[in-house]
Amino acid sequence: MKVLVLGAGKIGSMIGTLLSETGDFAVTIGDRDEALLYRAEHAGLRVMRVDVEDRESLRAAMEGQQAVLSACPFTLTPAIATAAVAAGAHYLDLTEDVAATRKVKMLAETAGTALIPQCGLAPGFISIVGHDLARRFDELHNLHLRVGALPQYPTNALKYNLTWSTDGLINEYCNPCEAIVDGRPHEVMPLEGDERFALDGVDYEAFNTSGGLGSLCETLAGKVRNLDYKTVRYPGHRDIVRLLIRDLRLGERRHLLKDVLETAVPLTLQDVVLVLATATGMQDGELRQETFATKIYSKPIAGRTWSAIQVTTAAGICAVLDLLREGSIPQAGFIRQEQVPLDAFLNNRFGRHYKG
Repeated sequence: MKVLVLGAGKIGSMIGTLLSETGDFAVTIGDRDEALLYRAEHAGLRVMRVDVEDRESLRAAMEGQQAVLSACPFTLTPAIATAAVAAGAHYLDLTEDVAATRKVKMLAETAGTALIPQCGLAPGFISIVGHDLARRFDELHNLHLRVGALPQYPTNALKYNLTWSTDGLINEYCNPCEAIVDGRPHEVMPLEGDERFALDGVDYEAFNTSGGLGSLCETLAGKVRNLDYKTVRYPGHRDIVRLLIRDLRLGERRHLLKDVLETAVPLTLQDVVLVLATATGMQDGELRQETFATKIYSKPIAGRTWSAIQVTTAAGICAVLDLLREGSIPQAGFIRQEQVPLDAFLNNRFGRHYKG
């Protein structure tokens, strides 16, 4: 299968590596950053210079491709998805941005190929888990989804290291969050709804962030009393971020906030991804609870150590592409993450990375 991966950064390079290792995909990595392309080519990947903001460059890159995977910032999603539809290629992305996903959904109305946004960790895998839990109940009361990508060895006041897109992180911290409250759709504020819990003897906090539910609010409308998504961090992180974004108003100057974070907060490959989903409701006339919980750590793949967030994000989109290639999910139109069966995902050669 001929696949174009746009974006040669932390996640795009991981996607290219996973797909290329199988021998079942002819992968090309496209980017305009020469340094990133050099690094990807040095790692044995086929590369191509592509300027996503240049319509002709994008069109030429997609010629003959069967699938286009975007690991680019969410602001580029509409342009890439439009070009993929015009080229007759399947389209998959990792965006957490609600507005960008709505544009992809509109494009899917006339597409002859599959358009599958939000294929990463959250949104992405967490929606697959949440829907699987939901369908086990005769009457679903509450569905609470929690995900965090955390350093194993936090040392700074934020108790955090950068592990993925800074733009995406800021977007999640600043934009309104979807939820269902008492059976009705709501928008709730980011950085609110703070809660504390412990897992395996470690204390965590969780709070509202944007985009993590994907299309699950729409899918479960009228079927669940309360549905929410929160990001997991170590205690104290939320208060510092709220100081930056709200009190110092850096949420209104996102370019400056990005510069501050990328200058002061180091990257790490020593991280852990935590996924926790809890559902309560009626089963066989009894009030019951079911929980899905897992932790995934950084690991070596193809002779190189990859962070847990790289592995989980890339494995998510690769598994969905693989299931699409096999014909296990619909082949055209707008495909939601919750249309992917959890068992099929976890038993897939890429999805197995979520088993820890």
